[in-house]
Amino acid sequence: MRIVVALGGNALLHRGERPEAAVQLANIDRVATALAALAHEHEVVVTHGNGPQIGLLAAESVADPALSAPYPLYLLGAQTQGMIGSLLACTLHNALPSVRIATLVTHTLVRAGDPAFARPTKFVGQVYPREVARSLARRRGWHVAQDTTGWRRVVPSPAPERILESETVHVLLDGGALVICAGGGGVPVIADRVTGALTAMDAVVDKDFTAALLAEDLKADFLLILTDVPCVYEDFGAPAQRPLLDATPAQLRRMSFPDGSMGPKVEAVARFVERTGGLAAIGSLDAAHEIVHGRSGTLIRPDL
Repeated sequence: MRIVVALGGNALLHRGERPEAAVQLANIDRVATALAALAHEHEVVVTHGNGPQIGLLAAESVADPALSAPYPLYLLGAQTQGMIGSLLACTLHNALPSVRIATLVTHTLVRAGDPAFARPTKFVGQVYPREVARSLARRRGWHVAQDTTGWRRVVPSPAPERILESETVHVLLDGGALVICAGGGGVPVIADRVTGALTAMDAVVDKDFTAALLAEDLKADFLLILTDVPCVYEDFGAPAQRPLLDATPAQLRRMSFPDGSMGPKVEAVARFVERTGGLAAIGSLDAAHEIVHGRSGTLIRPDL
C-alpha cells in the first residue's frame, strides 16, 4: 500500500518545549520509530510541518542587526525543509538501513490572485501572551491572532494548485526509496502565464492541504495525518466532547472544527477521500502503525 504521511509541526517540537536543536534531536527518534514500523510493510512518502521552526528562523532574522532586511518566508521555508529533512533522513537511515531515503526540497504552485495573500491566517512560530504578541506585532510589522493556547504570528496561506516535483517523487518511489518531501507545504511559487518562469512568494502553504494534493497526485491508497491527539473529537474541549472513530467526508463537513488546528486536517482528509475514493486517518504519531490497521485514530472513508 502507498501511504502519504503528514507529520504535524509539533512532531519535533512539542507544545511548550524550548525551540533548541537538542530538543528536536531528542524527539526525532520517536518519529523515526513510528515511521519505520510503516515502512517495513508499505511504500511511504513523508511530509512534515515547519511552524515552530520557520517561526524561530523568522524571529532570528528580524532581530539580526547584520541584515538590512529579514529573510523572506519562502527562503526560511526552504531552510526548514533541508533541516528537518536531514534530521528525518539520517534517523530513518539508522532505523531502516536497507531502505534508500531521499529528501527533496519541494515547490508548490499557488495563484498570485489568491485572496489569502490579503488575509493572513496561518499560524507560525511560538505561542506568546496577548500583550507580548501585540508588542511584537507593532515592532516587527506582524499580524497576530489567538491560537488555542495563546497568541501567535499569522501569515498568508494560499491554496496549493500543484506540486512541481511530484513526477520526481514518482521516480524515486518507483526506485524503492522512502521519500521526504513537501515540508512545510512546499516553497510557494507562482508561474508566469507566458514564460512559465517561477517567482517565490512570501507565504506558507498549509502542509495538510499540500499532503492531500500530493497523495492524490501519487495515487496513494492512504493519507495519514499524525498529530498530538489520539483522534478527532466532536465538540473538542467541551464537557460533552466525544471521539470520532469513523466518519465520512459528508459527516465531517456537518461538524465544526477550529481553523487554526484541526480544521485544515479535517478538510484535507475529506478532500482526498472525496477525490480519490481512498482512505485517510487522523491520529497520534505513536499510534501510526495501529491507525493504518484500524486499531486507533479516526478513519475517514468514502460516503456510501
